[in-house]
Amino acid sequence: MALVVQKYGGSSIGTPERILRVAQRVAETRRAGHDVVVVASAMGDTTDELLDLADRVSRVPGPRRELDMLLSSGERISNALLAIALTDLGVPACSLSGPQAGVFTTPEHGAARIVDVLPTRVRQELDRGQVVLVAGFQGLCKDTDDVTTLGRGGSDTTAVAIAGALRADVCEIYTDVDGVCTADPRVVPTARLLERVGYAEMLELAANGAKVLMPRSVEYARRHGVVLHVRSSFTDQPGTILADQEVEMEKTAITAIAHDRGTALLSVTGVPDDVLRPARVFRALADAGVEVDMPVHRASRGWVDLSCVVSRSAARTAVGALHAAADDIGFDAVACDQGVGKVSVVGAALTADVTATVYETFAALGVRIALFTTSELRLSALCGEDELDRSVRALHEVFELGAGDTGDQAVVYAGSGRGW
Repeated sequence: MALVVQKYGGSSIGTPERILRVAQRVAETRRAGHDVVVVASAMGDTTDELLDLADRVSRVPGPRRELDMLLSSGERISNALLAIALTDLGVPACSLSGPQAGVFTTPEHGAARIVDVLPTRVRQELDRGQVVLVAGFQGLCKDTDDVTTLGRGGSDTTAVAIAGALRADVCEIYTDVDGVCTADPRVVPTARLLERVGYAEMLELAANGAKVLMPRSVEYARRHGVVLHVRSSFTDQPGTILADQEVEMEKTAITAIAHDRGTALLSVTGVPDDVLRPARVFRALADAGVEVDMPVHRASRGWVDLSCVVSRSAARTAVGALHAAADDIGFDAVACDQGVGKVSVVGAALTADVTATVYETFAALGVRIALFTTSELRLSALCGEDELDRSVRALHEVFELGAGDTGDQAVVYAGSGRGW
């Protein structure tokens, strides 16, 4: 008998019919003799609907504490409904909120991080023979005694953290695609399902637009030795196992192509070229909570121009933070281009030949590269958002990542879900 943690995304439980189908899957796992803990996201678009309700009752953004109280209800609803459905199937079940399950966090509302998991109550309910359903995306800060939410991908992180604390045999992440693919099947119809992916490559894919897993959950799994199994909740396909894997030394192996539409190119021009001023640019962004990627530093005749990629949702905050620090920095201008997208080639032992191939592919398409960065595991290029899809498809083809005649072509089952 194994201890299995299963996580279901919002698209997997977006309707009562899908909740019943998930309940059947959970029941089958329990009847096979396994202990089961389920972590479910809010149903479908519930989180967006709750935010819309908040906007309709207030002319200004609501207090972050109250927004956390509001948004955390979505996961409690879906898990309670799953518990009711399981009970109706003759499977004893008990739903718990994140705090009841022993998930403890930092105090930041809307962006808390898990600091500890004490799953005493979860273990007690398992010992009583129950399936335990834990509301993801939320926890309790001991210092403030307030409910907090974990931000984007919080339910993934909850599931992995619970699995690590319980020393579960596996953490299954159920979504609306067959598993981890060589590209987003919505963009590349020939994308191939991957049987195994290394944690390092998956972390790069997740950080660069592959939404099938969130970066925090992958990093947590790697640090705590949690076996992750990404599967579709709509089929019985075997999915993708995440594990450390050996790659032949110095042999290039392209894993997948990731892309991200939610990017913006931030440019700061005319910064005095001394040791302090460029640092102040990035300190101002960091203090405003803005994450940066692909930083570029160009110095010429006493001045520095700085560019970096930020998330589109943080663009206004980034520009505001730099203008607030203008006297300390002393730049000429700040610009933010939100009409860009990022495409990344992810793999092992990436060489100069891969870089040349990427540039040649963009040249053949007539697509201009705005920024380009490299590492051992990732090459990323920034281009116009309207050129993103065909760039992804071209790179996928030139690196021969497609399914071909193997029959392992990836499938998307819920068009509005988080997907790949």
